[in-house]
Amino acid sequence: MADDKKQPIVIKKIVKGGGHHGGAWKVAYADFVTAMMAFFLLLWLLGVTDEAMRGGISEMFKAPSPLIGPGGASTSMIKLGGTKEIPHGDGEKLNQKAPNEEVKPEVKEVIDTVAIAKEKKTLDQLMEKLKETIEQSDMLKDFKDQMLLEVTPEGLRIQIIDKEKRPMFSAGSEKLKPYTRVILRELAKTITRYAPNQISITGHTDASVFGQGIIEYETIDGEVLRKKYSNWELSSDRANAARRELIKGGMPAKQVGRVVGLSSSVLFDKNNPYSPVNRRISIIVMNQATLDSIAKSEGKTAVSTN
Repeated sequence: MADDKKQPIVIKKIVKGGGHHGGAWKVAYADFVTAMMAFFLLLWLLGVTDEAMRGGISEMFKAPSPLIGPGGASTSMIKLGGTKEIPHGDGEKLNQKAPNEEVKPEVKEVIDTVAIAKEKKTLDQLMEKLKETIEQSDMLKDFKDQMLLEVTPEGLRIQIIDKEKRPMFSAGSEKLKPYTRVILRELAKTITRYAPNQISITGHTDASVFGQGIIEYETIDGEVLRKKYSNWELSSDRANAARRELIKGGMPAKQVGRVVGLSSSVLFDKNNPYSPVNRRISIIVMNQATLDSIAKSEGKTAVSTN
């Protein structure tokens, strides 16, 4: 009986639902693989870049948005006719290089990818800021159905269109309506504040034949001349009138990169060439690809200093 009392008690535990040990290890493994990829990418960048380039890339990631203004990654993302300027550290440019030194294609691809992503973010944020400005302004919100915003391959496009009985200009004239002046000045403030990109201004008319036909003007010598005045002249004059008003609203004159009059050659409503919506001003906050295309198409060449 004494031996029976000393016999050990064995407790058996049955584990149900076998087959696997849960999914926590998968999350940990995925984190490990991601960390390793980042580590090897870092090693690759360290191997193909010099100290100046590494400093520039570091600054871009510290301040990813150019909207922060002075002290951020860039106060001038794009400039007409120039290459991308990415300031860093001491105000140098990432795209500067010593004589006879070429930027490696792999490095350029990384730089371009980062710049394009930053540029897209700038335009997306600008569009949201413009929408806020329109909604919060007692004057502008009454015209929000006449202001169309969209991001296009060229950049952020802002179209100010005519509406039946509410035109942007006096009939057959480049004279701006008082409310059009307000609209353009408010747009100028927001664009200048949130995007330093250069802009393009295009004037459009409908297909109606310009009624004035011929105008007279006096030369410096006092000679009176007569010339035809068509929708081509009218659309160009309206585009320039918009340019002047944007500048009065605070936009630097150098931020305007192109002013064009297209008459009725590009209709908004192709099914109705005489519709009021065809009479419009189009403002494009241009991206770098558009600026490069303009510089190339206009035949930009290097100027010899010899």
